[in-house]
Amino acid sequence: MIAERLARIQERIAAACRRAERRPDEVTLVGAAKRQPLEKIAAARDAGLRIVGENRVQEAERKRPALPGLEWHLIGPLQSNKAKRAAELFSSIHSIDRVKIGRALDREASRRGKQLDGFLEVNLGSEASKHGFDPDDLAELARPLAELDALRIVGLMAIPPWETEPERAREWFRRLRELRDDLCSRPEWSACRGWLSMGMSGDFEVAVEEGATHVRIGTALFGERPG
Repeated sequence: MIAERLARIQERIAAACRRAERRPDEVTLVGAAKRQPLEKIAAARDAGLRIVGENRVQEAERKRPALPGLEWHLIGPLQSNKAKRAAELFSSIHSIDRVKIGRALDREASRRGKQLDGFLEVNLGSEASKHGFDPDDLAELARPLAELDALRIVGLMAIPPWETEPERAREWFRRLRELRDDLCSRPEWSACRGWLSMGMSGDFEVAVEEGATHVRIGTALFGERPG
């Protein structure tokens, strides 16, 4: 079942890429494994999944030893006191929502002689319930993070406001792409890869059409999360 779901998701990504005149290898699938059991993640890995996204440091600590052969990304919010473990466990952090967190991760990665990739999380809808940089002041607010060494800012991430129809999320994805284009045009961000982590189970095809390089897919791959 997991293998079939993975194959279907990959087909849908490829179809979205064709519509947008992109190559499927430009899009990275991150399996969002929040509260998913080990056996489902292992089945996805055995079917070809290579990257797992976890929302919590503690959950990755528990799961990672039992699941070799996977690359681990943090896709949920991070507290400053968890930066040390996050730098040890993950190769990429999708949820850098303030300068303090970025500096803490840079410091911990540097101590380990490690290069860590990071996405700036943007609160596109300025929602009180969500984390992230203010889109209107992104370039100025995030400027200090352009100077870091061990933490390499590779792009932007967002969880747009909830929309009932996937097509209605398009404007939010387009907005994140525009913010990326503006940021990457600035001299201090010339080394940024311009990646876009956007799109989940309900809207990832629209996100791919609008330029997503990383899609975070949970339910469509693993099924509903246990309560």
